[in-house]
Amino acid sequence: MDAPRFTILAVERREWPFLLRMPFRFGVITVRDGRQAVVRVRIRTEDGREGWGVSAETLAAKWFDKNQALSDADNMDQLRRALEIACEAGLAHGPDTAWGHFANRYAAHVAACAAEALNPLIAAYGQSLLDRACFDALLKLVELPFHTAMRGNLGGMAAHDIIADLGDFDAAGMLGPIAAPSRIHARHTVGLVDPITAADVTERVDDGLPETLEEVARHYGHRWWKLKVGGNLAADIDRLCQIAAVLDAGEAYQASLDGNEQYGDGESALALWHSMMAEPRLARLCASIAYIEQPVARARALDTSMGALAKARPVIIDESDGDLSAFVTAKGLGYAGVSTKACKGFWRSFVNHARCRAWNDAGGQYFMSAEDLTTLAGLCVQQDLALVSALGLRHVERNGHHFIAGFQGRPKAEAVRFMEAHPGLYADTAHGPRLAIREGALDIASIAVAGFGAAEEPDFAAMEPMKPAAWPKR
Repeated sequence: MDAPRFTILAVERREWPFLLRMPFRFGVITVRDGRQAVVRVRIRTEDGREGWGVSAETLAAKWFDKNQALSDADNMDQLRRALEIACEAGLAHGPDTAWGHFANRYAAHVAACAAEALNPLIAAYGQSLLDRACFDALLKLVELPFHTAMRGNLGGMAAHDIIADLGDFDAAGMLGPIAAPSRIHARHTVGLVDPITAADVTERVDDGLPETLEEVARHYGHRWWKLKVGGNLAADIDRLCQIAAVLDAGEAYQASLDGNEQYGDGESALALWHSMMAEPRLARLCASIAYIEQPVARARALDTSMGALAKARPVIIDESDGDLSAFVTAKGLGYAGVSTKACKGFWRSFVNHARCRAWNDAGGQYFMSAEDLTTLAGLCVQQDLALVSALGLRHVERNGHHFIAGFQGRPKAEAVRFMEAHPGLYADTAHGPRLAIREGALDIASIAVAGFGAAEEPDFAAMEPMKPAAWPKR
């Protein structure tokens, strides 16, 4: 299909707060509340049609930039500023395809963010929200679901200087086999302070949702897990043994091991793996590990070889996926994979998908994993699921449903609208609509609607206008 060119006419930025039902610790932070950014964009195609699109993503502290000298508020302002820069440039850019709006402005956007001490990962966040909202608007104008539009390359993805390593790659061959969304396994995150058994609970939430790992396993029936470690070898081994005692009592399972940048180099991460293999209580858990995610801090991750650890298990980058060429650099150091996250940009995901395809055609074994950034119920989780499904992945990390109760922070009428539009994806409960995980999987067939994973939109009146970013710090 032809790739329509369009102009961005208007952008609205909003946000709203939410509370976590229980604390979530990852890396250097324990999260108890947060805010979600929501972007609305109006576009006009060259044939004169106009329409609105929307996107949503958590304003996450201490992931895009883990500098301890910055407060959580500073981190959120970094993300707001990257979004401001992306939107200002988008409004000034002339007619272009959806891919062109990303690719033709990529270098300038990263440079503009760098001039204000915003790293490439933060830059990607701002552009990702704008790109998603624009594509959502385009999909609604042409009345196509995401998978159909990508299969026909409605966005116009093609060879470009920013992905020179791919040469004149076969976009049609890559995108043509994309299947309609149907069902995908949810990989449950076990955070660093999550209770494992009832004995670990000091005060119960008692909101009708599972709280301990034992309860999660029984309630959702997961077959995939994501296990976080904290960088203290003895403490990590002890906690993994507690986790294994629960998981080993159930059905067959698989897992990913998330280092969360907590190990100083490849050698210390390898020491963790050797200690795990030497512990008899971890025999089944070790056999279940499909890959290891970002064990080394990003400052060194792309300076140190992963060759030795990679001989034991494939290793992927996540936080180190900053510049668009990061996966290429990582490949040379022994990494086998890279994460997809909607917050890093859906075009980036397809670029890395093309790399996996090209490298595997040459005899390699490279892959993408689907990770979470606390995607909340409604638009945010559905856009990420649409992306992951189109990439052909079998499982995706999901943690938003566990740490945030349903549509917490949103009007009940909004939650009901989304549930009624997607009865397989959400379930009604005494506490309101919530994501429905049955036998460890999500029914995502209903996201095949005109738009980027959703036709329903959130209640914009029940949000605050996004305040101007207080960045750079004065």
